[in-house]
Amino acid sequence: MTKHRFPKGWDEERVERLIAELDARTDEEWIAADEAASAADSEQAVITVPTTLLPEIRKLLAAHKSV
Repeated sequence: MTKHRFPKGWDEERVERLIAELDARTDEEWIAADEAASAADSEQAVITVPTTLLPEIRKLLAAHKSV
């Protein structure tokens, strides 16, 4: 069995709590979360891109965070 590696401050219990919380969300709660993420005053954006671009986008995001 593979030993899981978690980011700093995370452990298996925290991951399980997050999964349970997300699994318990209703469709309305998911929609509200999406709308909040795309609010005008948010520092985040939600976009739709072709899945073939995801590897390159992930590389760009990883490079941005390390700068």
